Parts: sequence; C-alpha cells; structure tokens
Amino acid sequence: MKIVLASRNKKKIGELQTLLAKYLSEIEVLSLDDIGFEGDIVEDGEGFYDNAYIKASTVAKLGYIGVGDDSGLCVDALDGAPGVYSARYAGEHGDDAANNALLLENLADKEDRSAQFVCAIACVFPEDVSRAHIFRGTVEGKIIDEYRGEGGFGYDPLFYYEPFGKTLAEMSAEEKNSISHRGKAIELFAEFMKEYEEENK
Repeated sequence: MKIVLASRNKKKIGELQTLLAKYLSEIEVLSLDDIGFEGDIVEDGEGFYDNAYIKASTVAKLGYIGVGDDSGLCVDALDGAPGVYSARYAGEHGDDAANNALLLENLADKEDRSAQFVCAIACVFPEDVSRAHIFRGTVEGKIIDEYRGEGGFGYDPLFYYEPFGKTLAEMSAEEKNSISHRGKAIELFAEFMKEYEEENK
C-alpha cells in the first residue's frame, strides 16, 4: 500500500514510515516530491484540523491516499496562541529563536503557564475527497522561563513535561516519542490503517 504525506520534510516521512511499519505488513510513505507535486499547498485553515484536511485532500484529488498533519503549541493564558501560527509566530516561518523570545515576552506577566502541544492528522481517500478521517494527539505541559536542553526543535526547550521532570529538548528521541502529541496521533492513524488494510485484502 502507498500513501502520500503532504510534506517535503524527509524527517517526517521517515518517522511516519517507521511507525506505520510496526502496524502494517507492507506500506510505503511517499512525499510530495516523490509524486512530482510542484508548488506549495496554502494552509489557510482556522485550526489544525482544517490545515491537515487541506493538505490531505490536495493529494487525494491526485488519486493517492492523502495524509496531512498540522501541529502547534497552544498556551492557555494566551487564548490558545500561537496555535496554527506556531511556526511563524514572530513573523518569519521557522525562526525558532524569535518565536521563543516572543512567547516569553507575551507570557512575562502571566501566572498561568499551562500549555499543550496538539497534532492533527487527516487521512483522505481519493474516492471520497470530501471526507476526512481525523486523528488527534496532545501532550500537556507548562512553559518555563529558561531554555533547557539541546535536542528537539521549535518550542521544545521551553516546554516542561512534569511526569519526566524535563523539557522536551532534554529528552531522548525515545522518551519524546513515547509521550509526544505527534506520536499519539500517528499511533491512532496507524491503528486505523491496519484495519483498513485488513478490510481491503
């Protein structure tokens, strides 16, 4: 079985391939580049689910099983911000240092530091592009004032996970995958795809 993850991020493609292989006998995860998709998919949805669906349905319209994901940080005291703008919170896409600095600045006078990372994965089949199967994963934590850890990316050095007593950036890959929002969402998606594979043998 072949599915297309609406991404050019080789790390994401590899991660999905590895996790799905635990559940499915034969599956190949392709990227946008693998199917010759040029240009960018405009993510202009209001929430994680909308953006995940936009990505997945774009691929499904080309005749593939499409998978899209969107994730970000939601901080309670900031009414859920940065949310869908997590990667471009400070303006420029992917500027982790600026995003983290702005987050701390906006939280300077806030006592409530609770936050959660959210991941939404959408799966859309080419025969029914108007319907999305959505899988959601979350991890609860709090935003601390000091940067801790060398691993991870994005807001990981500021996101403290109480049960482990560490930020996400201080965890090993195995530790992070065991509790991460993305890992949880992928697991639910993998279970769904396993059932789909068995039904369509």
